[in-house]
Amino acid sequence: MSWGRSPSVREETTMHDHRRLGRELELFDTDPLIGAGLPYWLPDGAALRHTLEEYVRGAERRAGYRHVYSPVLGKRELYEISGHWSHYSDDMFPPMDLGSEQVVLRPSLCPHHAVIYRSRAHSYRELPLRMAELGGMYRSELSGVLGGLTRVRAIQLNDAHIFCTLDQVADEARGALDMIRQAYEALGIRPARFRLSLPGPGGKYVAAPEMWRRSTALLTEVLDASGLPYEAAEDEAAFYGPKIDVQVEDPAGRESTMSTVQVDFHQPERFGLHYTGADGAKHRPVMVHRSIIGSVERAVAHLVEQHGGAFPGWLAPVQLMVMPVSDAELPQAEALAGRCADLGLRAEVSGREHGSLGARIRQARLVPYQAVIGAAEAADGLVALRLRDGRRLDPVPAGEALARIGALTAAHSTALWDDGEAEPVRG
Repeated sequence: MSWGRSPSVREETTMHDHRRLGRELELFDTDPLIGAGLPYWLPDGAALRHTLEEYVRGAERRAGYRHVYSPVLGKRELYEISGHWSHYSDDMFPPMDLGSEQVVLRPSLCPHHAVIYRSRAHSYRELPLRMAELGGMYRSELSGVLGGLTRVRAIQLNDAHIFCTLDQVADEARGALDMIRQAYEALGIRPARFRLSLPGPGGKYVAAPEMWRRSTALLTEVLDASGLPYEAAEDEAAFYGPKIDVQVEDPAGRESTMSTVQVDFHQPERFGLHYTGADGAKHRPVMVHRSIIGSVERAVAHLVEQHGGAFPGWLAPVQLMVMPVSDAELPQAEALAGRCADLGLRAEVSGREHGSLGARIRQARLVPYQAVIGAAEAADGLVALRLRDGRRLDPVPAGEALARIGALTAAHSTALWDDGEAEPVRG
């Protein structure tokens, strides 16, 4: 499993602040009337977020996950059973009274998924059963720690839970790490380090020494077999089990967790989960928690700071900016943008109302592709592509250009064009 070199982010990028860039690029913003830690997404930010979420869903489908939806509310009793109420209630919003019941905004999706699993009988032949959801959850963060997209109160989490036999745990954890690796390659990011997060002293962890020993041994085996360098860190585990954390750094060198793989013996026992084995008897499954990109908010914050708004072509809010040289080419430019929409590409037209051609090219400097249409191109159905990195291509048929761009974006490639087929701008 190759992750490439893991340099400090500061070696490769200028100091970008996602809060400033997010507003300048019109990705997201906040308003006191909505509330602290509750950002809203503008159209370009929503396009970026939607594309990221669909990438994750597609990767999960290809890996055999089935998607579910579950409510963002749950009875207090649900979190008492899961252990969240006794170990995590300080980070939860207060219960709301509904008649004789109390309901809570969920701080996690795993209790809901455990209940969904136990709603049906399961055979060993069904395992591993991989359940995934991009779902909302809520954390009662103090106002002093809130900031941009990295610390928010309403979180969209890329979460999944694998219900499997003990013998399947290592393979499932390795498979999750491989999905994370592929996602990082597509997103153009690298891990800063890998951490084996273990419990520490104190009462915030489930008191079950044998459970901790078994789950820690499994994750250690996975990390050792993968060849990935890692560090063990106490007092970083989830309250119910140890985890592998994939750490990333922002340009200032601040570290945070983006992706996780966790082994959980606790909640299957608390919720009475079981499957019928080959022997006809009931057996307890193991629950593997797995998140490819963690929270969408934190992932987007890191991508903004990593790329400075120059996102990989498949992820960019606007992938192609169409620029007619004069008003005479405007119909052809609008037709090209329409063809892009039919192909699933995000394109906009930047006409003369936005300034000279040179000014429009500078304004679109973060857009991966610029299609300039002059009189000759309009007459022959051609486009002259300029790439964000300063390269440009000779005019080609519009259909060919869109097919090439579509192939690169469909492959989630970080390359803007095939090597050697574009020449740098000269003069």
